[in-house]
Parts: sequence; C-alpha cells; structure tokens
Amino acid sequence: MVTKTLAGAALLLVLSACGASGPLDGLGDASTEWLREGAAATTTTDVRVVVELGNQGLVGTADLLWANDDLGATGVSDPLRVIRGVWDRQVGSRFVQASRSEIAIALPTIRFPSLVTEDVRWVTSQLVYDSVTGQLDANTAAAFGLWSVEPYTAADGQLGVLRVGEAPGDVGTARSDTVPIVVPDGVNLGWTEGGLRYEMFCRASIPDAVCEAIIDSFVPLATLLAS
Repeated sequence: MVTKTLAGAALLLVLSACGASGPLDGLGDASTEWLREGAAATTTTDVRVVVELGNQGLVGTADLLWANDDLGATGVSDPLRVIRGVWDRQVGSRFVQASRSEIAIALPTIRFPSLVTEDVRWVTSQLVYDSVTGQLDANTAAAFGLWSVEPYTAADGQLGVLRVGEAPGDVGTARSDTVPIVVPDGVNLGWTEGGLRYEMFCRASIPDAVCEAIIDSFVPLATLLAS
C-alpha cells in the first residue's frame, strides 16, 4: 500500500524538481547511436503471462526484447571502465544507450522490476551523464523505457519509464515508503533503496494496482541478465 510520510514528502519534492521536464524527458528521443545499423529490429515476441491480477496479466522482464543488449564489450567488469566506455559512445544526447549488463556493472545495487504489464514487449536502457564531466548524473544515472511497440516509433507506445539516481545521504539503505505524484499522462511513484533513488512512471492506461505490483516485483538487475 502506498503511504505518505514526512520523509516521503521530502522525497517527493526531490522527485518533482528532478522531473521538471516531464517523466518521459530524454527517453523518447531516438539518439544518433540508437539509429545504428541493425539496432531497430522489427522482431516481436510472445511472452508468457506469469501472474494474473484481475483482468490484467504480468509477464517476466527477463524474457522481453532488451533493445541494447548487443552493446558493450564482454569480459569488462570494472564499473569505472564501463562508465567511461559507454560515455565514449555518446553522440549528442547525454542519455547514452547501454546494455543491461553495462548498467548492472556501473550501478551494482540497481534493481529492476521482474514483472511488467503484459502489453510491454520492449525495454530500452540508458546510462545518463553530466555533459560537462562525463560522469554519471547524480539525479538520473540510469533510465529505462517500457514499450508496447518497437522503441521510438510511437510516443504513446511507451507505457512506463524508470529513472534511477543517487539517493540523499541521510535516507539509509532500507527501502523507503513509496510516494505518488500525479502527472499529466499518469503517475510517478518514488522511493529510495540501497543508496539509490527510484522514480517509476506508469501511463494512465495502467491500473494503479498493476503499477504497484510492478514496483513490488523489483529484484537486482544483475539477476535479469541475458543468459
């Protein structure tokens, strides 16, 4: 159940300030790098519903099409090398396409939902940088898009957005209460855990109970890596 506390209200102010440009800002733009040859495949896949919630089905994210999983060098496990390597691919946008394995190495404690609504078929993933320093941005270090269609082909095909940044130093590592904020196209749910701050946007077409179930399904991203 979503609850509000004084600490949660402070978090809400942080989320509002960081998301002033809107929950989809930066994630709906097809960067030059994304348009590399062969990246925008037209393949789709049937994903098995693993949880029924009312008249909604939830599917496992490990089985979705992760659009950037062909990126990155194999055998690199040092976070600083990965962060620098992704930055070296940057062309224009500070949102740089990155594979889930690169993000899991760059942010070792990062978590991601293991379940999403059955309409989701694609996941896009990016590391986000400070354009001046070339280091990960503190407010939003990683971003993910959940798509019902081939990414960047239709704005309304993006059903959800997850932004992950550095948590304030005084909030601890345990998961905080979830704080909602209504936005024009849906709702943002924010919380902190493991030294990171999460902001999950669900489009208005996703029922609240389904959005909360998605948030409750978060697991370490490293456990969802392609086999």
